[in-house]
Amino acid sequence: MEKISNEKLLQTLDWAYETSINGAGILPSSHDLAQEYLNQNQGDPLLAAKSLVRWQTAKAATSGFLTGLGGIVTMPITIPASVASYLYIQLRMISSIAILAGFDPKSDKVKTIAYICLAGTGTADVLLKNAGIKIGEKLTNEAIKRIGVETIKKINSAVGFRLMTKFGTTGIVNASKLIPIVGGIIGGTFDATTTKTVGEFTLNLFFKNQNQGN
Repeated sequence: MEKISNEKLLQTLDWAYETSINGAGILPSSHDLAQEYLNQNQGDPLLAAKSLVRWQTAKAATSGFLTGLGGIVTMPITIPASVASYLYIQLRMISSIAILAGFDPKSDKVKTIAYICLAGTGTADVLLKNAGIKIGEKLTNEAIKRIGVETIKKINSAVGFRLMTKFGTTGIVNASKLIPIVGGIIGGTFDATTTKTVGEFTLNLFFKNQNQGN
C-alpha cells in the first residue's frame, strides 16, 4: 500500500477537524457534543469535560464504536478510513473539551493546540514549549494568541510526522487495534487506552489546576 505522505496526513487532519466542529450529516458537531454534556452535568464545564472523556473511553472499548461513521469514508481525501476515523473521533473529543473550557475551536491557533494533543505526551510537551506555552500553567486565550504563524506551520508539520510513525506505511493505526472496513461500515474495537490518554492530556491542558479528583 502506498505510504501516507505528511501532506496527505495534514490535509486529513484539517478535514477531520473541520468536520468535527461543523458536524456532517448525522454526525454531531463538537458544539453539540459539548452542549449535550454540559446539560447532563448541571452546566459545569469541568464535570462535562470529564464525563465526555469517560464516555469516549468506555465507548472505545466496545465493538462498533465507529459503526455510525459510515459516511466518513466519503471524505474528499484518499487516505485509509481507519486513519480518518481515528483522527475524527479524537479531534471531536479534543475540540469539545476546548469549547467547554471557553476557547474558540475555529481559531487556527486553537486548532494547532488540538493537533498537539494528538501527538503524544512527550512530543506534545516539546511542541507546547515551542509555542511559548508554559508547561504546568493554566492555558489561556492570551497565551494562545501569542503563537505566531510560522510557529503554527512548524508545529502542524511536526505533528504530521509524529502521527506518521503511528500509522506506518499501511495506514493502520499502530497505537490502536485494527479498525476493519466491511461493506463500507466501520466496526471493530477502538483502543480505549489511546483515547483515555489523549482525553486526559487534553483535559489537563485546558483545565489545568481545576482538574482535581474524579
